[in-house]
Amino acid sequence: MRILIADDHDLLRDTLIAFLETEDGIEVSSASTFQEACVRIREDAAYNLVLLDYKMPGMTGLDTLREALAMEGGQRVALISGQATREIAEQALALGAAGFIPKTLPAKSLVNAVKFMAMGEQYAPIDFMTAPDTSELHPIAQSLTKREAEVLKGLTEGKSNKEIARDLDLTEPTVKLHMKTLYRKLDVNNRTQAAIVARDAGVF
Repeated sequence: MRILIADDHDLLRDTLIAFLETEDGIEVSSASTFQEACVRIREDAAYNLVLLDYKMPGMTGLDTLREALAMEGGQRVALISGQATREIAEQALALGAAGFIPKTLPAKSLVNAVKFMAMGEQYAPIDFMTAPDTSELHPIAQSLTKREAEVLKGLTEGKSNKEIARDLDLTEPTVKLHMKTLYRKLDVNNRTQAAIVARDAGVF
């Protein structure tokens, strides 16, 4: 069984690799960016499972997941994240991901989940998928309209106005108007500050 772990957090990646390599019949490779993972997928022998960190360099949300799933080799791809929401997990599973693993999962459970997915099953922890969504309770989230929240989410993912407009089926001028409103509500002057405020507050 061949597993590729793609995560830019050295400690988590190395810990997971150490746990997996104690299991008989598991061979583990690693990457620290999405681009590096793509090279491994193309050049190495086929992997039974590729585990992608949702926020590592080169990842642009679910679009990158689609790209990994479409690559030659037929590898199963799962997401691992410390920040992604239940909605993102549900969308990833709907796209055909092998599963979703929150980084809060205990190491032993995480290893079992990886083995489960590599054998062809789809995995997501029940407690994570059924937990109440508390994001709307945050004061910042409450102050935003649904569309403003969607624009802010795209902004925190590092997307350009053009990309956000495409994702939300809006025009760029409309996105710019939403940006101005966001800056005012968040009391910031630019997109970088807005992203920092949103992330520090745990909105996304």
